[in-house]
Amino acid sequence: MWRKRALGWLFICITGLLLLLIRLMQIQLIETETFSKHNVNLLEESVKQRTQELVIDNGRGNFLDRNGDMLTHKKVSVLVLFPFLKKIDWEIEMVSDISGIPVQILQTAVAGAKKPFAFGDPEPRELTASQMERINDLKIPGVFAIEKKFERSDIPAEQLLGLTGENPQELKKRYPNKELSEKTLLGVSGLEESFDEFLLPEGKSKLVYHVDGGGAPLFGINVKYVDPANPFYPVNVRTSIDKSLQLKAEDLVDKYQIKKGGLVLLDIEDNSVLAMVSRPMMNKKDPYSSAGITNRMLKQQIIGSVFKTVVAAAAIDHNLADPARLFDCSKKINGKPELTYDYGMLDFTYSFARSCNRTFGELARELQTTDSHMLEDYASKLSLTGTNGWQGDVYHTSNFKQLAGEDNGRVFLTDEARKDANFVAMSGIGQNEVRATPLAVANMMATIARGGKKEMVRAVSKIEYKNGTTMVDFPEQSIKGETISPYTAMKLQKLLREVVLNPNGTGRWFKDLPYDVAGKSGTAETGKYEDGKQLHNKWFAGYFPYQHPKYALVAVNLDVLDSEGGVNLLFADMVKMLYENDHGKGQ
Repeated sequence: MWRKRALGWLFICITGLLLLLIRLMQIQLIETETFSKHNVNLLEESVKQRTQELVIDNGRGNFLDRNGDMLTHKKVSVLVLFPFLKKIDWEIEMVSDISGIPVQILQTAVAGAKKPFAFGDPEPRELTASQMERINDLKIPGVFAIEKKFERSDIPAEQLLGLTGENPQELKKRYPNKELSEKTLLGVSGLEESFDEFLLPEGKSKLVYHVDGGGAPLFGINVKYVDPANPFYPVNVRTSIDKSLQLKAEDLVDKYQIKKGGLVLLDIEDNSVLAMVSRPMMNKKDPYSSAGITNRMLKQQIIGSVFKTVVAAAAIDHNLADPARLFDCSKKINGKPELTYDYGMLDFTYSFARSCNRTFGELARELQTTDSHMLEDYASKLSLTGTNGWQGDVYHTSNFKQLAGEDNGRVFLTDEARKDANFVAMSGIGQNEVRATPLAVANMMATIARGGKKEMVRAVSKIEYKNGTTMVDFPEQSIKGETISPYTAMKLQKLLREVVLNPNGTGRWFKDLPYDVAGKSGTAETGKYEDGKQLHNKWFAGYFPYQHPKYALVAVNLDVLDSEGGVNLLFADMVKMLYENDHGKGQ
């Protein structure tokens, strides 16, 4: 009996040892880099247990503005101190004398440190080039003056640039053939997402030293600098944003309390985004908890009378804009008396300047009778619908899109609506099913200003290697499809200018601005109500200077009461700011 028990215990012990051995083999030999369902890299974790490090640069690529200034991060010359300094004598007085930081404050900072730190982080004390050189000349172990990359707390154009985050599952799904740490940051929105593959890090730059269990130096006090040592990475994505103009635009949007809406500013010459502001602002602590993560400048909105520009183009081409023809603007679209906006009998030009609904409802009906796709065709010719953001083949990626989250816009949803006279009339004034993005509206104005030439809108001009050479160019590129003729564009230019020059025009507020403006207003009914009152989308879209177009600008305030202003003042102040900016540069 006792032999059977002994053999039983022996079998159990051998089985346990075998299982333990298999487990150790799994940990130390088989799954060293992908342990457990969380894919833990045991080699990395073991190194972390016996080292302390300060990351200088996480290795992810950077976004620059058109002048080369960093947008999402900043590089700051800082004083780096290691915690083992509390265990040794070091020339603290000399560092204090050079940096201007009192000895007592340096001592307190080091005494409380458990890992290497940049002095003053998260608002580090910035050193001059001379201070950096003098501190490093001291050659004190554990004391360094370096240039470190910090994320900005106030990132400009934050919805356009987008967010990054850790997501091991998405990382593996997106890049199944790449060996990446599960802590690798991924782009999850905006340009960060569109350009994610280019921005992936080759590795981190960091200062490292080895410690024992108590945090004391394990192999003396030598600190090692670790760097991927690749002269080409990380890359820099050079955007078309002008950082100075962007920050001023954001200040103006907030000044006029645009809570939902924003603006788009395009450089007409190369058709690129100079500034893009979207509100509400992003909640950086919990971005997905509110609507702030959405870039409303890329999302379709009800555009109201701005769409009359499309109707006007079609009317010009189909000989419906006879100067002798008068429209009864004392009536609404449905023929009932217009009590609020009774403009009497107006010709085509005055109808456009005063934004008479009756005129453009009638014209839309006549045009659709000729061709049920007429309005949609002209919306496309003017870049109002379809994709406006740059797209094309880049490396091994076909049909790469810079603005991946951009909506297309539309005029009608169904064939029944195209042929329904009432729906068509409402569509003619930008209501019913008509939708377009603020970016598309801005590009329509740029298209008209260029004489009908349609171009894709760029938010990024190129990707540069770390050494400054070009990796990828995003050249100016035309939008395929039919365009309006130069003659039609010229007629539209005069109509848009008349909106401002006419004493009763809806853009008369902009007549005395330093740049001559041409443009179109829009007030769209949203079907939403607040305290029983209809909410509207308020627009002004235009370009300037009129004779030599340089900028296309759209300002929009969404879901507001009709009495609420902001858009006109915002547009006017943007024009003034741009004039002052250009004048200051001697242009």
